[in-house]
Amino acid sequence: MSFDGTFLHAMTAELATTFVGGRVVKIQQPYPLEIIVTIRSQRHNYPLLLSANPSLARAQITEIPYANPKTAPNFVMTMRKYLENASVEAIEQVENDRILKISLRSRDELGDQEDLLLVVEMMGRHSNIFLIEKATNRIIELIKHVSPDQNRYRLLMPGAQYVQPELASGFDPFADELTAADWNQVWLQLHDLKNKPARVWQTFFQGLGTDTALELVERTKAARSVEELTTMVTDFWQSFAQVQPTIGEQNQKLQFAAIPYQTFTGNVNHNFTTLSGMLDRFFGQKAESDRKHQLASNLLQRLNTVIKRNQKKLKKLQQTLKSAQNADEVRIKGEILMTYLREVPEHATKVTLPNFYDDNQPLTIALSPALTPAKNAQKYFTRYQKDKNALIYVKTQIEETQAELDYLTGVLAQVEVGEPKDIEDIRVELEQQGVIRADKKKKKQRVKINPAEQFYASDGTSILVGKNNLQNDQLTLKKARKTDLWLHTKNIPGSHVIIQAAEPSDETILEAAKLAAYFSKARESSQVPVDYVKVKQIHKPNGAKPGFVIFTGQKTLYVTPERELVEQMRQKK
Repeated sequence: MSFDGTFLHAMTAELATTFVGGRVVKIQQPYPLEIIVTIRSQRHNYPLLLSANPSLARAQITEIPYANPKTAPNFVMTMRKYLENASVEAIEQVENDRILKISLRSRDELGDQEDLLLVVEMMGRHSNIFLIEKATNRIIELIKHVSPDQNRYRLLMPGAQYVQPELASGFDPFADELTAADWNQVWLQLHDLKNKPARVWQTFFQGLGTDTALELVERTKAARSVEELTTMVTDFWQSFAQVQPTIGEQNQKLQFAAIPYQTFTGNVNHNFTTLSGMLDRFFGQKAESDRKHQLASNLLQRLNTVIKRNQKKLKKLQQTLKSAQNADEVRIKGEILMTYLREVPEHATKVTLPNFYDDNQPLTIALSPALTPAKNAQKYFTRYQKDKNALIYVKTQIEETQAELDYLTGVLAQVEVGEPKDIEDIRVELEQQGVIRADKKKKKQRVKINPAEQFYASDGTSILVGKNNLQNDQLTLKKARKTDLWLHTKNIPGSHVIIQAAEPSDETILEAAKLAAYFSKARESSQVPVDYVKVKQIHKPNGAKPGFVIFTGQKTLYVTPERELVEQMRQKK
């Protein structure tokens, strides 16, 4: 899974073909270390994703929907100031390393021409995105500021001169002319038993990830001479002129490549028309998960804390209930003591008396030696009354605590199966419920709930899916028609799903049920029970938590969620 120099070489060609000659129409920064630059080219708007995420650094065209923060960060504000309406002049890779340079031409505030560079360094935890003034090589802004004590090699702050990082050693396989002496040298190194072949290739050629180096080892292992080796490697690099995006397993780990790799095994997938489309498939779920947890880290921490607190409370209440359920035994002991008061000795620690509730079987009753027999009996009656009252109170408390716990775990499940754009709705909901504190520094704004996501059944029927409780309430109680069909996983936290049809086909109901199962806590399960019923049979009790409804007359079917089906249903046929 390496976006190495070799893959960037192929991606650069794809981006240059798509964007050179285009014009920047929109710039957004949906996540802290990622920007989306929408470029209009060839009569179409393309969202270019540039990421400095340490584990997911890359450049690609993306079709994955993203959320935008309500307040634009400083970096994107600067980008908008300098790059709005800028034209894309060139897109180039620096040798075969993981550095991409996008040359742009804009106009300053006086209308004078201004040449700028957008530089994306895709180098793990050192990844960064720079906006540079081309004439002076001055850094205008960068997405990640680094203090001088963290990087002494170069100053990574606005206003500093841009210094290119030290490039990886080795030959550029797509540009350098290698001599016979160079090939002889690598031949000798490959046949030195002290060396690891993959490491030899990584040292010899610039910008090779481990997956590409292993592929070279595989393709050249049958070489019987330097000449054969030279031909095999040359053919390998020339094959990158005709990309065929591929995903497969290498050493039991999922990988991607610009061309089919012979080392890929398992279910090799090369049914992609573009490298970017392949990356959307490959990174989509992991990238969304990382972004979501980044946005929701504080929220998740608070949710887990409150859930643990309620779990402890429930456990204590259940222990109290167990103790209080012995109230009748306490009452019986008090009544037996009152009946046989004259037979109870003074200052005794216990007494055995006939239990007239159990065929006069002997019953040993503990006593307080400091109290008279009558006061011992009264003590049992007092304890009985206390336990009896506690029984009523504790049962109520258990019901309320369990309901709160069910609600919180449901919200937690929604965070897990939801998307980054749904996090803000969940945050607003938890603020309304008093689970998290609202930021007093922020101005109170009217809550605008994101609409439910729309999907399409095989026959084109519209299906709406709520991703959180506020969306669920809005969808089920306000947007849905009484004749629509409502679906939800049975006794499992999940989304409200609405089929916008009075009499949907069995196939549509099945597909909608798979959506309900996918957007639930049971996403990874099979044979998930899903209830479905007409919206007119749905009712929300007064004072109920967001997303909670009751219904009757439902039917249930069992389905297994399918991610590929969900992706297909996002597109209208």
